[in-house]
Amino acid sequence: MKTGPRQIGVIMDPLAGISPKKDSTLAMMLAAQARGWQLVYLELAGLALRDGVALGSGHRVSVQDDEHHWFSLTGPWGGRLSDLDVLLMRKDPPFDMEYVHATYILQRAEIAGALVVNSPAALRDINEKVATAWFPQCTPPTLIARRHAQLRAFLGEHRKIVIKPLDGMGGRSVFVVEEHDPNRNVIMETLTDNQTRYVMAQRYVPEITDGDKRVLLIDGQPIDFLLARVPGGGDHRGNLVAGARGEGRPLAARERWIAAEVGPELARKGVIFAGLDVIGDYLTEINVTSPTGIRELDRQFGLKIADQLMSAIEHRLETR
Repeated sequence: MKTGPRQIGVIMDPLAGISPKKDSTLAMMLAAQARGWQLVYLELAGLALRDGVALGSGHRVSVQDDEHHWFSLTGPWGGRLSDLDVLLMRKDPPFDMEYVHATYILQRAEIAGALVVNSPAALRDINEKVATAWFPQCTPPTLIARRHAQLRAFLGEHRKIVIKPLDGMGGRSVFVVEEHDPNRNVIMETLTDNQTRYVMAQRYVPEITDGDKRVLLIDGQPIDFLLARVPGGGDHRGNLVAGARGEGRPLAARERWIAAEVGPELARKGVIFAGLDVIGDYLTEINVTSPTGIRELDRQFGLKIADQLMSAIEHRLETR
């Protein structure tokens, strides 16, 4: 049995390169540190697998809620990943094969006793776009295909659609296409790489002008407030990195219904922290890799979302 303070490893992009004012991973690290947990900072390059044993090399770290000096490396760390109580997988997409390879390493750590948030198998299985197909009662009409004839027929049926790659993030390469758009063919050719890559097409939901709503779930249960990302002038994308404005709002009945449909299944699969994207009345994406929005909602409503997450993690540790 492990003794002493809990140790939590955080796998992420370079800590020096984050924006501390809005970074949800930093919020999680601050919440864990406030509980007396020891922090270990890891990057993907520090993970390895030797004879079936998941290994890591990184740094012990302390964090501060300071926009100019938010972390200090306090010493090297190396060893079995299962020596850590918890591993937070917070590497940002793209979800490429390097990311997939990392989940195999993390799964060996999970088998050896570490709690991995989110579960490595769930990270592989729950593609942020495709996973909505398991909840068609919540989504707008949706097509996943790569043949242009199918995409054109879908466009003809709905007159105005959104087309996006299955592995994108931050609003990149998201196109709104209308039936008589002279660029429709070249958009389909580009996104499908001439019918060799699958894309998602969804009926355009005009309520995007009121915001792409991020609903955060902790162990299947929604936070009481959502973050509506309202597109900037002249842009259709509700993504903060694409210039959208973040606006906090209380959850409405429809968002609670969607959370109730999706949340329990995510929790069953080992997803402790997730973000649902909702436009109007419709679920459009399920984010399990590195959901954000904690800092914005905490500031607007005086919440402590990361602390709630740490409580859920602690509960999982105590009841395993």
